[in-house]
Amino acid sequence: MGQPGHERTGQRRRGHSGQRRHGLTGQPGPAHQAGDRALLTLSEIEALARRAHAGQTDKAGRPYAEHLAAVAGGVRERGGSDEQIAAAWLHDAVEDGALTPAWLAGAALTARTKAMVRAVTKRPGEPVEAYTARILATPGALLIKEADLAHNADPARLAVLDAATRERLTVKYRRVRGLLGLA
Repeated sequence: MGQPGHERTGQRRRGHSGQRRHGLTGQPGPAHQAGDRALLTLSEIEALARRAHAGQTDKAGRPYAEHLAAVAGGVRERGGSDEQIAAAWLHDAVEDGALTPAWLAGAALTARTKAMVRAVTKRPGEPVEAYTARILATPGALLIKEADLAHNADPARLAVLDAATRERLTVKYRRVRGLLGLA
């Protein structure tokens, strides 16, 4: 779903005063730095994800950012950490080509957030069994996929699709939930 020309940014900028800005939890400190720069805040990650997916729509024709917000909200409601919420905002960015794997590798995110994004990124031609095994093997990733599947399988969301697409997706989501032990 990625479109060429999307802004692929994410480099951490310092404020006019030159002070280091806070990372994911809003607190300064060495644990909240990636290399020599501060981590992106959740607000910055949300804005980045919205820009990266600008102009994209879901299968029902809705702005794609609505799905990202629903997944991030679902992770938050399920008690997810800031790192998981950050990964939820970015969960489709690499898979859809909105951001590159190289961007993710160099982004001012925690290693754990990057690992979760990589885990929920389905690779071209990858068997669903390998995909779900990677999610299960990556700490924190299952919660993101659970929130993603919950939103994707929302009956109100599926109701606007044609019958064949609705049935295909329902079967697909049920299978993935089963492989993840969420059924």
